[in-house]
Parts: sequence; structure tokens; C-alpha cells
Amino acid sequence: MTSKLTGLTRRAALLAAGLLATVAVAGAPAEAAEKPIKVAAIYTVPVEQQWVSRIHQALKEAEARGDVTYTFSENVANTDYERVMRQYASEGANLVVGEVFGVERAARKVAADFPNTAFLMGSSFGPSEPNFSVFDNFIQEPSYLTGMIAGASTKSNVIGMVGGYPIPEVNRLMNAFMEGALSVNPNAKFMVTFINSWYDPPKAKEAAFAMIDKGADVMYAERFGVSDAAKERKVFAIGNVIDTAPDYPGTVIASALWHMEPTIDRAVKAVLDGEFEPEDYGKYSFVQYGGGSLVFDEKIVSPEIAKKVDDQFNEIKSGLFRVNINDSEPKPTM
Repeated sequence: MTSKLTGLTRRAALLAAGLLATVAVAGAPAEAAEKPIKVAAIYTVPVEQQWVSRIHQALKEAEARGDVTYTFSENVANTDYERVMRQYASEGANLVVGEVFGVERAARKVAADFPNTAFLMGSSFGPSEPNFSVFDNFIQEPSYLTGMIAGASTKSNVIGMVGGYPIPEVNRLMNAFMEGALSVNPNAKFMVTFINSWYDPPKAKEAAFAMIDKGADVMYAERFGVSDAAKERKVFAIGNVIDTAPDYPGTVIASALWHMEPTIDRAVKAVLDGEFEPEDYGKYSFVQYGGGSLVFDEKIVSPEIAKKVDDQFNEIKSGLFRVNINDSEPKPTM
């Protein structure tokens, strides 16, 4: 089955259509709430940034259904994060969503001070009693599959990879991508660099240019800016978290996609049912739960590799193949 996106033929069968319905969570630190519940989100970057955009989209969809009212703050500095959390909780938010990678201790202290508010935060660590749940973008499965496409697409056998920071959330995707590439092309070599920023497209673009100048003909675009360099130098790029192919036709040939809806919908239902408790929501980003998928350009990807990717996707979904979760910093191999 295919679908049209700005002139490209895309493989829609691998999209997470019809995301799985959420189920209730055991335990109840709060009473059941009535629709719509008040949800507030706090982001350290603009909502256009790919990672945050997935959370923002899922919450907007919950708002459109009438399950929540939704307000958010973007570009919040880590030094101001605790204050904004306290403000939203004090104003009666039923659920506060965000990412606390740089403010773990402060965020958990806020949650402890507001035990009747549910908190769902992107985090490298575990949940905390009584009300602090965590999530992460565990999309290593589609990252592995896009790696297969990259490995089959490179002519120079050199693949460039530009990431934000070498933290587990980035490392696991890069490592899975590299494994996928090597599974179809054992001769593939990798250049790896981190720009030490979540949102600096010019810096990411310059890092990509340097790799292309050294022979990379496929670029892994973990950050915005990499695909711009790939487009200018007429090499391929692999997208991450969102599908940017409509903006880079003929350049972005595949993207690993993150769907935050299963995570958000489960948390909202738990609050509505009065059954929210500290939980690790990470697994709801897996393919099995509709949290991860991929798309690729069938006009560029060969039918042979397309079939291999299709077959591998189905094996992942059915539990017959497991992608490694490797959070260690990926190392260049050239």
C-alpha cells in the first residue's frame, strides 16, 4: 500500500496507523477527573524542534478530541524550569509534561511538593513515587531499519552521523542505525560527531559539510541542518523522529518516526480514571505499541532492500526480531 506525500511515493504500510488503544494503569494517587483535564507542557526548545514537536502534536490531538485543555511554554531555560513547573502545578494543572534531562533533581522535588499533580517527563532515569512518570524516544527499531536503507544506498561506503549530545536518548538511535547499516553492508564506515546543542541548525550543517567533504554520501540527520547540507551537496540523508522528506524531496530517502500518541493517551486516560502512578512509559515508543515506524522513498530505495526492510519490520512487530538497545556513545569507525 502506498500514499502520496508532496509528489513522493511513500510506503504507508509501515506508518503507525490506528495506534493501539491505551489501557488503564493500576494504582491511584489521585481521584478520577472529568474531561477535559488541564495539561501543561514545558519545553526547553521551540515546539518546531523535532523531538518536542511529537509531544506537542500528541497533546494537540488529545485537545482536539476534548480530552484535555492544553497550554505550554517553550524555550524555557534549565535555570527557570523548576519555577515554571511550580507555577503550572500551583495553577491547578492535572498533568504536567516536559523533558527534564538537565534538571532531574529539581523536577523530582517539585513533583514531591505537588503529590496530587501527575508529572510525565522525558528522562534518562526511572519513575519516582508518588506521581513522577518518565518516557523517552525508544525508536531504535525504526532507526535500525533506516540504517539498512543507508547501508544499501551508500556508494562510497562512508556514512556521516551528526547528533546533538552523546546521551542515551541519542546514542541508542545512532547505535541501532549503525547496526542496521552493517547488517546489509559490512563494508560501511561511519563518521560520528556531536554538536553539543539541541537546536543549532547552522552548526549541524557545517558538521555535515565536513563529513561530506571527507567522502560521506549518506548523512544521518539526528539534528536539523544536516539535511540542508545533504541537499546542497547532492547526497542522501536519513531523517529522525519526524518525516522531513516533503521539505527535502530526493534528499531525505527514509525517516525513523516517533509517535508520542500512545504515551500521551495512556497518561491522560490514567489521570481521567484516577489511576495515574509512577511508571516508565518508554516501551510505548516501541513499534509493538504504535510508538515507532518509518517511511521511505520507493522511487529511490531499491525493491530488494524495500522488501528486506518490510520483512524486518514485520519480524520486529511480531516479536521475532529484537533490536539492541545500546546507550553507550557511538564511536567513529574511520
